[in-house]
Parts: sequence; C-alpha cells; structure tokens
Amino acid sequence: MGLNVVMMATGEFALPSFRALLNSPHRLTALITQPDRVNPRGKVHPHPLKELALEHNIPVLQPESINTPESIRKLQALRPDVVAVAAYGQILKADVINVPSLGMYNLHASLLPRHRGAAPIQYAIWKGDKKTGVTIFRIEPKLDAGPMIVKRETEILPRETTGKLHDRLAEVGAEAFLEAFNLIEAGNAKPLEQDDSQVTQSPKIRKEQGAIDWSLSAAEITNHLYAMQPWPNPFTFLFQADQPPQRVLILDVAPADDMRDSHLSAGSVISADNGRLIVQTGTDPLELRTLQKAGKKPMAAADFLRGVPLKKGDHFGPEQA
Repeated sequence: MGLNVVMMATGEFALPSFRALLNSPHRLTALITQPDRVNPRGKVHPHPLKELALEHNIPVLQPESINTPESIRKLQALRPDVVAVAAYGQILKADVINVPSLGMYNLHASLLPRHRGAAPIQYAIWKGDKKTGVTIFRIEPKLDAGPMIVKRETEILPRETTGKLHDRLAEVGAEAFLEAFNLIEAGNAKPLEQDDSQVTQSPKIRKEQGAIDWSLSAAEITNHLYAMQPWPNPFTFLFQADQPPQRVLILDVAPADDMRDSHLSAGSVISADNGRLIVQTGTDPLELRTLQKAGKKPMAAADFLRGVPLKKGDHFGPEQA
C-alpha cells in the first residue's frame, strides 16, 4: 500500500530522493520547503525542487518557520505516516518532530556518528577519510543524534571534490530512503543507537577556510583543495618581486617526490620548467596542475606559466605574507 510521505527539503541534494519517492509505491503528498529567495535585482532564485513538485501536482508549502502553531497545524492536516527530511535548512522543534505517526527521518551525508553537522561531505574529504556514505536516522531534538535505520557506504574516489561526492551521495541517499521506508512499512526496521564516543563534528564552512596553509603536509593540502570545491574554493596569493600579490585558486595537484628541495620554505616555487609548477609544502613538494586567476577560467599549469612566468624563489602564501 505504501506510506503517506511528506518531504521536507530545499537543496538540490534532495532531488534524487524526491524523484525516487515519486516513482515508488509510497504516496508523496506534499513538499515543505524554504520560502523563495530574491536576489538584489528582484529576481527569484531558481528552486528546482519546488519546480519538480509543481510539475507533478504535489502541493508546496513554504513557511518562514516550520515551528509556528500555524505551520504545525498544516503539517498535521497532511496526516503523514513519515516525513522525509533532506537539506531542509531549518531547526525542527519537538512539536514538529512528533507530528508524523511513524516518525520523521533525515538523510545525512555521512556515516554517523562521524561528521555530525552542516558540512559532512566537505569534512570527510578534508579529514582524509577513505570512505563515507549516507545515514537515514530518526530525528530527535538533539542534532543528528537519533537512532539509525539505514546506512549506505561508498569509497571516496581519488581527486574527488565535494561537488562530485555531493552528487554521488544524493543518488545513494535516494536508495537509502526507499530502503528505510520499506523497512518501516513492513515493521522490520531495527533502529541502532549511535555510539556517542565516536562522534565528530562538521560545522558550517566559512569562506576564509578556503585559504591554503602551505605549512601543512602535502597530503593535508591535497585533501583541503578537493574539500573546498566548489565552495569556498581553495585560494592562495602569489608573491613575485616588484609585483602586487595575485589571488589564485589551486584546483588540482599531484605528488612531486622527484622535485624535493628541503632548503626552501613552505609555499616556495621549487621549479616552473617544462610546463610543470612545483611548490614546497610543509613536507613533500606538490605539483600544481590546475590554477585559476581572478576573473579567468581554470587553466593547466603550462598555460598559467605562459601568462605568469615564475622562477625559483617566488612563493605562494596568505594575503599578508
């Protein structure tokens, strides 16, 4: 027969799950999403999830706060068996959480209890995890702490950015939601409490955290570069004699163990010959493969060096270096 499902979501991470529920035996009866946002020019930002719902004649509710008595009454009127939450963007209070008869379930983009918080995908890459995944858990008032219903695991691929992993986990999450709701409908769900001793946090990323710290190890810098894409993007400043500092994004790197020069400080250019740009880190050298100047498109190191000739001793570092 299927469950009566309300989806509470805003971001594109929820799109595959929304499509999967539309095509499942479960009944998707409404989308609750954030209000439309308007840019400074007065244009409404695109909202793919809302557009998809309207295309399929799914009612859309957009309360400023889901926690008001009026919003709770509207949710109660939908009589949901379950509520599927994914990238919604509001804190849910107990009066909201208690509305669905069989519970409210969140799709979290990590293998809980690791990386609780707002930025689990970025932190999984940043911290050098070899694997990650998604967790469907029953929502409780404490953030990301409820009992787990389904976990799906996947490897983090070499040179995989947050953007690429985000899209991959969104598809995995859709499968996990269906598995969880099928188990719940059949009465076969076996909630597993999280081990609080294994909790790590992944707070919201700030723009300034995109700054590259060349004193770290080559491996740590590499993880940071891919974690910070597509936002806030990994940036640094290039310093050359008699030139103003130039802000540069570093988007792709590779080990360069053949170019060691331990006498140079972290961030210093070791070599800029034959189309290769090698920079010293706090440990091993790194080859910078793809760079992007302000206002320009990403370019291979060879193309970058044709426009910005570098020599040994030029260096990358923070803005006030």
